[in-house]
Amino acid sequence: MPELAPQHRNVLGRATIGDQLRRHARTRPGKVAIISYAADGTRRETTYAELDARANRYAHLLRAYGVERGARVASLARNSVEVVAAYYGALKLGAAFTGINPAHRGPEVAHQITHSGAAIVFADTEFDDRLGSALPEGVVRLDYGRELDAALDAVPDTEPEAELDENDVALLVYTSGTEATPKAVLIPHRNYLASTAPAWSWGLDIGPNDTWLFAMPFHTIAGIGSMTSLTIMGATLVLLAAVEPSGALEIIGRERITVIAQTPTFYLALCGQDGFGAAAVGQVRRCMTYGGQISRHVIEAWAAAAPEVWWGTYWGQSELAQLGTVGFFRTLDDIPDGDPSWIGKPVTHLEVRVVDAEGRDAEIGELICRSPSVMLGYLDDPERTAHVFRDGWVHTGDIVRVDGAGNLFFQDRLSDMIKSGGMNVSSQEVERVVHDHPAVSRAAVVGLPDPYWSEAVTAFVILRDGKSTTAQDLLAHCKGRLAGYKVPKVVHIVDELPVDPQGKILKRVLRTT
Repeated sequence: MPELAPQHRNVLGRATIGDQLRRHARTRPGKVAIISYAADGTRRETTYAELDARANRYAHLLRAYGVERGARVASLARNSVEVVAAYYGALKLGAAFTGINPAHRGPEVAHQITHSGAAIVFADTEFDDRLGSALPEGVVRLDYGRELDAALDAVPDTEPEAELDENDVALLVYTSGTEATPKAVLIPHRNYLASTAPAWSWGLDIGPNDTWLFAMPFHTIAGIGSMTSLTIMGATLVLLAAVEPSGALEIIGRERITVIAQTPTFYLALCGQDGFGAAAVGQVRRCMTYGGQISRHVIEAWAAAAPEVWWGTYWGQSELAQLGTVGFFRTLDDIPDGDPSWIGKPVTHLEVRVVDAEGRDAEIGELICRSPSVMLGYLDDPERTAHVFRDGWVHTGDIVRVDGAGNLFFQDRLSDMIKSGGMNVSSQEVERVVHDHPAVSRAAVVGLPDPYWSEAVTAFVILRDGKSTTAQDLLAHCKGRLAGYKVPKVVHIVDELPVDPQGKILKRVLRTT
């Protein structure tokens, strides 16, 4: 083989995320990659060729600020084409990208910038109040907007020459922190190209003809990970600057959305809108849900509006670069064993075991995994990394049940198991029973400190609009369906539950109630 220049040798057989964007720009330049809606409702289409060119400009601008392979770039902003382009621009140089939660306050923002080692922070100016005092010395801030646009126009849109590798870190994702202090998950390029994107194609039946309503925030693995997988596969994303149910419903109909992936809270909000019906959602063919249990009420409402829609239940973790298991159903009757805790079966690239506390195979126990999509580890946290990586497996901290056909049923987080009167109580099992009450819209169950029980099973319940009930009625409902030690000791009827930006219930907050 003839001797090649280093930059040519590096790119010849390289497999990185930015390379795939370049290929799409060449093979399907006119395909729409992103349809974005700004806060004022302005609609913008961006093709794969345009997205690639914009990403190249970001790469050249970042290089002018000294960003090279191994550096970190952060973004504090709402979902937009510019964030996607900045992300791809950073990855094309071999830098890693981290998104900051717009809901974070100054000290939380400062911690992530400092901990991640970000050299550049892109930001929306609306977050001045939390970024102004949080910017560490020496970190450059670049605001999305006209001045940045002018700077980007002054640099070329050609592919940057950069030496990088599939094992370089692409994403630095901070876990949601629903239970404890967020961890910074290090995810390399190879996870997506070798495992995650193929698993999406096979497991979720997603391809370039799909149009996704994309409301997941980019600071989460659900957001940045899904965007990465979808653009790798050449699909079209419809980005919303903000998630507002009535506006989202209108866009679903207008853009002929085929796939939605969101939490149960989002689907509940949509089916409660006046315009919800076949005209708005009739063309949707996949409704993916995660982060909680979908209620019978929501499934029945969607079945009436879109009879052919398939529901997808799936499970994943940042530590696995998102996707781990998936299963589809149309009605609750399609679910194996009729058990709504079903999370499907492992995707093709994932090996799983269910083990007891001694590491022996078990029907109910902790789910442990290994696959090409496993993270490199937690940034600057060898102790927690070693705790998760034990005996050649990722220990997920999730308790599941496995049946003879390989179906997995989510039982609870290890940290959410309630120890009451010497017995283990699954908060998820109790929540499912509470959800079956016709007046209940959403429920969360936690264990609260108790001098007699050690932990008292405690339920927090939001009622459906127009429905009423009492705590005593809900307790009677549970007593008819649960063993005595599982029945909540207390039921609180509340107006809202603490949730993160994805709608996941923050049980750590409820435990301090």
